[in-house]
Amino acid sequence: MKKYLLVLSLLMLIISCGRPGIGSMGGELTGIPVGKVWNEPTPYNMVLVNRGSITMGPGEIDSLWGIDIPTRGVSVDNFWMDETEITNSQYKQFVYWVRDSIIRERIADPRYAGDDFFKITEDVYGDPVTPHLNWSLPIPWSRNTEEEEAAINSLYLTHPITGQKMLDAAQLNFRYEWFDAAEAARRQQHLSRIQGSAAGSSNGTGETMMITKDTAYVAFDGEIINETITRPLSSLYDFVHTRIVNIYPDTTAWVNDFDNANNEVYMRNYFSHPAYAHHPVVNVSWEQATAFCEWRTMYLRRSINREGVIIEKYRLPTEAEWELAARNANSDSRYPWENGDDSGESDCYQANFNPGEGAYAADNHLIPARVRTYKPNQFGLYEMAGNVAEWTSTAYSGSGLELMNDLNPEYRYNALADDPAILKRKVVKGGSWKDNATFIRSDMRDMELQHRGRSWIGFRCVRTQVSTGK
Repeated sequence: MKKYLLVLSLLMLIISCGRPGIGSMGGELTGIPVGKVWNEPTPYNMVLVNRGSITMGPGEIDSLWGIDIPTRGVSVDNFWMDETEITNSQYKQFVYWVRDSIIRERIADPRYAGDDFFKITEDVYGDPVTPHLNWSLPIPWSRNTEEEEAAINSLYLTHPITGQKMLDAAQLNFRYEWFDAAEAARRQQHLSRIQGSAAGSSNGTGETMMITKDTAYVAFDGEIINETITRPLSSLYDFVHTRIVNIYPDTTAWVNDFDNANNEVYMRNYFSHPAYAHHPVVNVSWEQATAFCEWRTMYLRRSINREGVIIEKYRLPTEAEWELAARNANSDSRYPWENGDDSGESDCYQANFNPGEGAYAADNHLIPARVRTYKPNQFGLYEMAGNVAEWTSTAYSGSGLELMNDLNPEYRYNALADDPAILKRKVVKGGSWKDNATFIRSDMRDMELQHRGRSWIGFRCVRTQVSTGK
């Protein structure tokens, strides 16, 4: 019996040592086994921007207004950044995904084809699951039934003048949700006080804690309604926001941005013609660029579908991240190249910009150039000066640098639907094909309203690197 108990004890010890849990090494503090560490591979078409410190801002007197432009020493952590601006081809992948998801929904809809194979509602065992689209089935673009054809055609329209069949851009809406973990952390003390209490209960001081959250829905007439509601804090779900964004670029900006200019050819062709496939997408608002980042994150996470693999979200860069990346983490650098001038030693232009009044074509490009046209900077990033200006996640304020921390600085404001325009401004960096040499400097900043797309503004994505601190 004693031998049996000894063998059983040894067996239990071996089993316990092979499982995650509290380690044991003769009573010493050994820590919990970390298990297998997943090494994050380099994301496709991205480069690593190493953590660094710079002095943000030009630190010069503004020659127009005669005021000192504020500067601030900051540090940011490692992050991945797109080598190039997002191209028309890449953004079209987003547009076509939204198009195809709507078509699949309608093919499954009883009001159209009613084909329930395009929407999965139960698992292989017949148990109900959260309804989701079946992307393994191809859309029947040809050899389809009359009902399937009607579902597909419902997303297209015919131009009443030209007779051209085209996507109905007004229907291309993308819905997404995000959890504001940072704001939830700030309210954690109040959340703790009302746990177990009904919504609207006091926070313990006689004061009802109120929150605002974004909600969205599509009205009966098809209008997108994004609104902000205010209500008493009740649970973590109060920090889940919903937004619906029409994601098709406003191609009319090519005409509306320039009075008395013959830009109709760009309006018709720049986003749709294959010749511009690898040019940076423009006429995309900050809201649309943010929606693209959310979709890109979802698209990657669904494709991996592996337990234990944590992928940080794609997002727009902060102003500090963008500036550090463009300046090669060097406070003395005003441009992405090292010689600090707008042209190289061989008198070849280093960027696509406007070197003189009306001289757009002096650098051999009239509008945005194809990505990778110019040499990359030391991080391997292309066209960080000129070509197209780029959205950042940072809210614009004249004293923005003074409002930020010096560690991973970011000034963020989630503008409410009824906020004035001054609160809906976002920082734009890098200058564009239409700007002069001063405004394509990496240390300069500009701004634009978050809901407005411009023919000179594009974007690129970043992703925080899950780092070990080495």
